[in-house]
Amino acid sequence: MTDSSRRPIAVFDLDNTLADTAHRQHFLAGRPRDWNAFFAAAPQDPPLAEGVALAVESARACEVVYLSGRPERCRRDTLEWLAAHGLPEGRLYMRGNADRRPARTTKLEILRRLARDGEVRMLVDDDELVCDDAERAGFTVVRARWAVRSAALEEAQEREGRT
Repeated sequence: MTDSSRRPIAVFDLDNTLADTAHRQHFLAGRPRDWNAFFAAAPQDPPLAEGVALAVESARACEVVYLSGRPERCRRDTLEWLAAHGLPEGRLYMRGNADRRPARTTKLEILRRLARDGEVRMLVDDDELVCDDAERAGFTVVRARWAVRSAALEEAQEREGRT
């Protein structure tokens, strides 16, 4: 049951939705992947104008919530990045440091939890599998297709449960 007096929720992914990860994707190209370097470079991500504008616009009518596959150890860097780029304040949900489930599993779990407390107006995400599963579960989805696609990042999201 939801509380109709609360503002609806707009949920935003981070990597390749709000933050451009292109400059750090080379850390995922080799074997083994260099996850420490990949996440250490996240504070230097340039913002993606389309995603940032949508988040700012959404904050007028909705509570903005951030839902990332980044590990919890990246929380401070992530919050500082959001503030530095003028994104609305909002709750930040992150993957547990040892959680290696696919992004579509972890994100759908959190979306359902959010929906128990209020209306989830939309999910904005670049991961096609996350978007497909969210739509099947009845959520409205905006597919963030404004960043360059990365096969290594897609594999990391689905098979390695890393972002």
